[in-house]
Amino acid sequence: MEGTVKFFNESKGYGFITNDETGRDIFVHVTGLNGESLNEGDKVEYVEEEGRKGLTAGQVRVIND
Repeated sequence: MEGTVKFFNESKGYGFITNDETGRDIFVHVTGLNGESLNEGDKVEYVEEEGRKGLTAGQVRVIND
């Protein structure tokens, strides 16, 4: 999946990615970042995974256009 970082709070360790295809927001936690640092507006690739409270983004990595 590909999307754009809508919001990410570094100090709290979570945020949301907007899926480019569906327009839906998906939760992302710092544990799914593979050491990446996210900023608002970053284009990312990710895998949708089942979390405790629904779908979350995992294996997130920033992509360059």
